[in-house]
Amino acid sequence: MKIVVTVKQVPDPNAAQGLESDNTIARDKEVVLDPGDEYGIEEGLLLKEAHGGEVILVSMGPEKARDAIRKGLSMGADRGILITDDALSGADALLTAQALAAAIKPESPDLVICATESYDGSTGMVPPMLAELLDMPQLTIAKSVEVSGDKVTVHRQTEDGFQVVEATTPCLVTVTAGIAEPRYASLKGIMAARSKEVKQVGLSDLGIEKGEPAETVVSISDAETRQAGEVVEDDGSSGVEKIMAVLVTAKVV
Repeated sequence: MKIVVTVKQVPDPNAAQGLESDNTIARDKEVVLDPGDEYGIEEGLLLKEAHGGEVILVSMGPEKARDAIRKGLSMGADRGILITDDALSGADALLTAQALAAAIKPESPDLVICATESYDGSTGMVPPMLAELLDMPQLTIAKSVEVSGDKVTVHRQTEDGFQVVEATTPCLVTVTAGIAEPRYASLKGIMAARSKEVKQVGLSDLGIEKGEPAETVVSISDAETRQAGEVVEDDGSSGVEKIMAVLVTAKVV
């Protein structure tokens, strides 16, 4: 079974975040493997252990994004592909999905695993775009994944319980943080990761030309400071009327 897991290097969630002049996230400080992607890697490794095959990590980012791939390789993944190109700086979700799809297609994977969204962008747009570009069905927000032959079954948690959704391979699955506990990399795994292949490709290698972005960040503003609430005193007879008047003014009712 060939499993591709998309991974991303992001600013450390535990550090203060900043923005560049073009409203993109500053990445000049500590960067780490996206915590959400660790769950995807773990699920990929569990499926490999159960069914055999290999786990391939695919990432898009600057040269130092190789470190994020290396961490996944030290956990047990087999090899990696790094898409890096100066033209990809500040890429929107569509260009990101196009680059990932172009790198993944030649691998002809049975399963593509993604986090539901990245820590830094948090749009959740890349996985569905990627599924469309790869012409794969998409099983989203999986709390568990089961594979039997060419059938993939996921349990998707909802407020009312679970939805059980199925598709045939090849397919794309997005996983939640509750799917499995990511393993720690052992010393043996860290040493082995040094010799594992990380193939580096650019846009020209993938046959992609950067066009006009499909989305742009027009402006960013601070969230409004929470205002002090209004205390409604009930004298025993007019409290309800006063609260209703507040709700009507706020256009809640």
